[in-house]
Amino acid sequence: MSKLVLAINSGSSSLKFKLFKVPSEKVITSGLFERITQKMGAFRIKTETGEVRRELPLPNHEVAVNVLTKALIEFKIVKSLDEINAVGHRVVQGGKYYNDSVEFTDEVAALVEKLSPFAPLHNPANLTGYEAFKKILPDALHVAVFDTSYHQTMAPEDYLFPIPYEYYEKYDIRRYGAHGTSHKFIADEVTKINKGKPCNLIVCHLGNGASITAVKDGKCVATSMGFTPLGGIMMGTRTGDLDPSVFYFVSKLEDKSPEEVYDMFNIKSGMLGVSGISSDVRDVENALLQGNERAKHTFDLYSRRVADYIGQYHIRLGGTDTIVFTAGIGENVPGIRKQIIDKVKDAMGIEFDDEQNSLTRGGIYGLLSTKNSKVKVYVIPTDEELMIVRDCVRIAENKKKK
Repeated sequence: MSKLVLAINSGSSSLKFKLFKVPSEKVITSGLFERITQKMGAFRIKTETGEVRRELPLPNHEVAVNVLTKALIEFKIVKSLDEINAVGHRVVQGGKYYNDSVEFTDEVAALVEKLSPFAPLHNPANLTGYEAFKKILPDALHVAVFDTSYHQTMAPEDYLFPIPYEYYEKYDIRRYGAHGTSHKFIADEVTKINKGKPCNLIVCHLGNGASITAVKDGKCVATSMGFTPLGGIMMGTRTGDLDPSVFYFVSKLEDKSPEEVYDMFNIKSGMLGVSGISSDVRDVENALLQGNERAKHTFDLYSRRVADYIGQYHIRLGGTDTIVFTAGIGENVPGIRKQIIDKVKDAMGIEFDDEQNSLTRGGIYGLLSTKNSKVKVYVIPTDEELMIVRDCVRIAENKKKK
């Protein structure tokens, strides 16, 4: 018998949703709330007759959830909310506590709240989304799917920082990573492509937020993001890794507080900071095509940072079988993919199909390497919502067995 599972991704001012029928994994509807907490919010939802868009006040996530559940009935997507058997909630930070998705209980909610300082823009919103849905769908199974859980297989030498050990013991300061749901989805997809044969894989999840993960036999052995989403490669507005003394000197020279510098490194740096144009790669790419020098520096620096991590993980894995590009930039910007691969292809024996690369965009699957390449290079569209739903189904089945 088919069932319905709702995948939820609550951001600080947004709520993304997708309703699946299982076991077929057919998408029944999807949509997005934006500008939650602002004066006027926006809502869109896909229906049988097309996409419906509305502008309306969305003072908080609970109001958004109420609007969504009423819309599901209004547009006859479901006859009753009781048809929704489970709700999977993306949670960014699960700390050291969770190496897998779990049923979302009051105990789990308390830990998610405790971990909010590690992901201040995300965990509180994730928790608010859960609490709102729990009120409206109290009989559904609620599942917490953590961005960090996939990375819990890293060894201490891969997750510890070279700071006084007491700070790890007292405050759990260590590498946690992010985008684990996406990295796991891609690892599973590559396993299917290889018909279950183990491989050494590097996943490049390149979006406005971005991270790279080294995967061996389906498990994460290293990932680029650090203690918070600020670490790793350069991103849309985040610095990624940099010399820690830069923090001190910017604070001193500009007479800025630690909070102000931290804020600058999170939301005013990366592509936005270097280009002076935008955090949106499309705007930077347009400027590059018009000969803008800072746009060129931005693409050069970005591709260098990604290429350096690929090289590092190639060594970490003892050789690479497959590289996958995914997420917004990874799936849609052939120019950046080419720049990255050009920087590593000689060392890794990659033969790249430039024509196939230029054709692969818009969220489609593509093999970008030739048959003679020592390393296969793919574009595989990620589907974090589908991964969330699969975890819900698995946890529901395990619960039945108990």
